[in-house]
Amino acid sequence: MEFVFLLVIAGILALVIYAPKAAEKRRKMLAAWAAGHGLTFDKERDKSFDSRFDQLECVNEGHSRYAYNIMRGDWGELPIVAFDYHYATGHGKNRTDHRFSAVIIQSPFPLKPLRVRPEGFFDKIGAFFGFDDIDFESAEFSHKFHVKAADKRWAYDVIHQRMMVYLMTTPDLSLQFDERNIVVWDSSVFDPDDFEAAAVHVRNVIDLIPEYVVEQQTGRRKRRDDEAGARG
Repeated sequence: MEFVFLLVIAGILALVIYAPKAAEKRRKMLAAWAAGHGLTFDKERDKSFDSRFDQLECVNEGHSRYAYNIMRGDWGELPIVAFDYHYATGHGKNRTDHRFSAVIIQSPFPLKPLRVRPEGFFDKIGAFFGFDDIDFESAEFSHKFHVKAADKRWAYDVIHQRMMVYLMTTPDLSLQFDERNIVVWDSSVFDPDDFEAAAVHVRNVIDLIPEYVVEQQTGRRKRRDDEAGARG
């Protein structure tokens, strides 16, 4: 028993000593990655994300919420913020702290709310009781992803056949649109390569949105028609 107790103490001490060093090493890696992409890096906590992005569910879970290790700038020509995030559930002895990473990129055109995430066990239970998500022609896609949108037509327009094929071949990241931003996140903390992959993933999703959807959201076609009518 005494030997087991000593092992536990040794493990705790190792964690206390190693964890800060590992966190500092990761911060340096992220700062270097950010600098390499022309992004700023700030390790300090920012508690404003839940109000700034109030429609994005990943930054509005639980309590004691804040972003940290925040990288900001432009990805291509689009504004990006990549970050680690913390929130807690429960209180006192029942408190659990959660940490994950996410990337938010601002779309070059207006969006409508949409959520796409890997389907889980409880989603299947919910479907059994009638709390189903949006189904698509591809049974494989519908089985793998849980899709929600207030405007189903928007979901079908955005998640067309090529988008489904793309999403089926990418890592199982959760994806959400608000009216202007797209966020991808996971339940884990990203390495620099993961942040890069997540940023590329968002850009690919934006590029796969059909032109007619962009025209509907921006009114570009209507403006062209109005200009043609004025010339006539």
